[in-house]
Amino acid sequence: ALFAGTDTGSLLRWDLRENETADRTDNVVAVPGNKGVTALAMVFGDISVAVGDAAGGLATWSQIWSGEGEDRVQALRKTHTLTSHQSPVARIIPTRRTKALISLDASGGTHFDHMTSENHLLALDAPLSLAGISGQGNGLIGLAADNSLTVWKIDAPHPEISLKTLFGKVWYESYAKPEYVWQSSSGTDDFEAKFSLVPLLFGTLKGTLYAMIFAVPLAIFGAVYTSQFSTETFKKTVKPVVEIMASIPSVVIGFLIALWLAPIVEKGILSIILGVLILPLIFVTIMAVLRPFYKTPTLQNFCSGHEFLLLTPVILLATALAMWSAPLVEQWLFAGNFKQWLYNDLGMRYDQRNCIIIAFGLGIAVIPIIFSITEDAISNIPPSLTAASLALGASRWQTIWRVVLPSASPGIFAAIMIGFGRAVGETMIVLMATGNTPILDWSIFNGMRTLSANIAVEIPEAPFNGTLYRVLFLCSSLLFALTFVVNTGAELVRERLRKKYGRY
Repeated sequence: ALFAGTDTGSLLRWDLRENETADRTDNVVAVPGNKGVTALAMVFGDISVAVGDAAGGLATWSQIWSGEGEDRVQALRKTHTLTSHQSPVARIIPTRRTKALISLDASGGTHFDHMTSENHLLALDAPLSLAGISGQGNGLIGLAADNSLTVWKIDAPHPEISLKTLFGKVWYESYAKPEYVWQSSSGTDDFEAKFSLVPLLFGTLKGTLYAMIFAVPLAIFGAVYTSQFSTETFKKTVKPVVEIMASIPSVVIGFLIALWLAPIVEKGILSIILGVLILPLIFVTIMAVLRPFYKTPTLQNFCSGHEFLLLTPVILLATALAMWSAPLVEQWLFAGNFKQWLYNDLGMRYDQRNCIIIAFGLGIAVIPIIFSITEDAISNIPPSLTAASLALGASRWQTIWRVVLPSASPGIFAAIMIGFGRAVGETMIVLMATGNTPILDWSIFNGMRTLSANIAVEIPEAPFNGTLYRVLFLCSSLLFALTFVVNTGAELVRERLRKKYGRY
């Protein structure tokens, strides 16, 4: 492409690629107020053009695609505004390895700025008529009006990093709008590195949230049943088995859910969704049918401590009904393809390695921790409390809900927070089973990239003391800070709960 600026502030572009004759494709007002364009230069990579004007302003414009399909068009858009000069910009000199550039104004002032981060790296008061920069971007040579040469050493090893590039939206080259993007490397030398940590923080919280939604109810209600309803023999069998689950290596869990469970879930995703909906309905129906017979001595003796035996056939029946009805429902409601309907109608793409898989995987790792601590907290409630509640006429469930759980709430809350910390810091499971795509999407049908998995993926290829290397250390610091803040807050809440209910 050929770019030209006018005395009235217009920026023109001609496309020279397709036709022998140049066609002008853009005519935009780059400088308002009829102030002329005084300097132009292509930024490294030849995608963006730096524009200096008579008012001392300096900005970059990029060729942006807009629209979809056949309506896609390419147009110039102003993407970055850099530090202004006090007088008209006379010359712009781009570096040959980064997106940084040097600009000189009419009075000899010199600025050194980075396009992506908009960092103002250097300002020289020495009046220069000409300037040049070394190939590595670490040296500047300037020619003064008296024909004297001066050389400066530039120490700016990480010009592309700022708080905005790490935590804010940045308008990257060829992107339609400012976005949060993590992309640390590419196959070309003119690649514009993208180091936004927002997708990684989002992925960490997203995976942890779905894992806790799956794990917390199972672990807490399982601990309540084991401690308060089951027989002593059942308790002595279940608790050691669950605690042994905590010793399973996370790499084994990640391997199994990524290579064995994920394909099964992909084939039966509609059956799983229907099973979640059908199971409560069948359970409530069976309980309603059995309620008139529950007061009979035979059924009471059978159910006391063995209620799970009634639930087992319910789960099997719901599973069979869901598997049988899934093809019929898919054909009737989703035109024979649930995943295609999901994409066409809801705009949600189904990935094999998604948050459903992560919920199962992290749940296996987190449930033993929450279950064990919760069960210990409930079992340590003084028997006198439950005996007093039952003596006053409360049912077993009322006693558990209004006496046992409030008294054990400090321990239960501590269990949840410890499980949360385990889920936040987990590496191998999320590394093997998420797809590791740093996206900002709450959909349960796609994956994400977490801080811990990002460190494991990127650190082998990060040059020592380079920008990526240091950003990964920042990721680890953020992970530590997140865990520290959560655990500190949890301890404060636990202490308040202990003071509130500890007197009982």
